[in-house]
Amino acid sequence: MVVRPRKVLIAAWVGSVAVVLLFVVVAVLLRNTQTGVYFRFADQVALVLMGLLVGGGVLLLARPRVRADAEGIEVRNILTTRRLPWGLVRRVAFPDGASWARLDLPDDEYLPVLAIQAVDGFRAVEGIAKVRALHAAARTS
Repeated sequence: MVVRPRKVLIAAWVGSVAVVLLFVVVAVLLRNTQTGVYFRFADQVALVLMGLLVGGGVLLLARPRVRADAEGIEVRNILTTRRLPWGLVRRVAFPDGASWARLDLPDDEYLPVLAIQAVDGFRAVEGIAKVRALHAAARTS
C-alpha cells in the first residue's frame, strides 16, 4: 500500500514552476532595464540556475510517501526515509488538531508521517485507515 499527499503535491509543483518562471522573467527583464547596474549574460544564467535550485527546493515538499506491507512501514518525509517493522510501532495516531499523522514509537518517541495530511480530507482518512488496518493485522499475528 502506498499513500502520498495530494494537495501538497499539487501546491509544490505549481509553486516550483512559478518560482522558476519568476526567476527567468526577472533574468530576462533585468538585462533591458536602466537600473544603473551592469547586468551581463552570465548574471542572467546564474539567476536562472538559482531559480532552478529554489524550484527544486520547493519540490522537496512533494517527496513524502508511506509504503506499508505486512512486515512493516516505510516513511519518507522531506529529507529522511525510515523503514520500521510493525513491532516497533506502538500506535498509528492522528492527534486532534494535528496537521499530519504520526507513528508512536517506544520511549515516548514518534515519527511524523507527512504523507497523511489533514488538508487532504477524506484521502487522509482513507490512508490512515489502511495503515491502521495493516498495523492491527501485524500486531495480531
